[in-house]
Amino acid sequence: MLSEPRSGRLAAWGNALLAGFVSPDDAVLSIVGEDAVHRVEGLPGESGPVGLTLALGRMRALGVTGLRVALPAPGHPLGLSGPPEFNARALDAEEAAICFGAALGLVPEVYEAGPEGDVHVEVVWHCLAVREAPPADVPSLGEAERELAEALREATEVLSRLDVAGSGPVAEAAVDAYRARAERGRELLAPGYPPRAVRVLELAQRVGLLISVAYENGHGGAVSASEIAARSLALRPVERTARRAQVAAYNAFVEERERGVR
Repeated sequence: MLSEPRSGRLAAWGNALLAGFVSPDDAVLSIVGEDAVHRVEGLPGESGPVGLTLALGRMRALGVTGLRVALPAPGHPLGLSGPPEFNARALDAEEAAICFGAALGLVPEVYEAGPEGDVHVEVVWHCLAVREAPPADVPSLGEAERELAEALREATEVLSRLDVAGSGPVAEAAVDAYRARAERGRELLAPGYPPRAVRVLELAQRVGLLISVAYENGHGGAVSASEIAARSLALRPVERTARRAQVAAYNAFVEERERGVR
């Protein structure tokens, strides 16, 4: 939950570019992040993979005016609208970006290349047809914010009740990662997003921090099988709420456009 999904970066900065808030170079630089290169394959009108700058321009020409995010998990097709072939690929990647204004979706495939000690990441976005229908289970920003506030309380209570360790190198690294992102809050979303979306995304990441500590920092005081199962059962809906809130935050740009705010 702490790591920013690539589909989130693509949607946020793609939306900012399509709306004229940032230049193509700035958008592509922010989307690629620490990866080496991103390409788009299967884009209508292109015979092979193309770079992001060309791909975003082509998408605009195809009628795309915005991008949504999907973060599906087994049993939870969050943000998807079909068809089954696209949903299956997005579920395998655990994320996707859905175009608004054209029936297209993009699913990332990540590759590692280079010799040991000098490995770099390359990403190919597979462009596929999608069904034009409302995305599954995406809350409004207001709903997401209310649900997250409750989820944060629940997560804290669960970790305290089950005595999950809150110290150690893994937990400290998770806390440091969150603090670093919080200090760079302006980078969470691209220009043009409403402040409430930034606030919801920040809160979703805070909930994600607690979940990461719970799952990655050993079993803490939950030493019996029943206690470990109880912790997993209690945290699963909290994680689901945080993912829904992430999608709501990234999709806020397009949702405002649909309501005629933009």
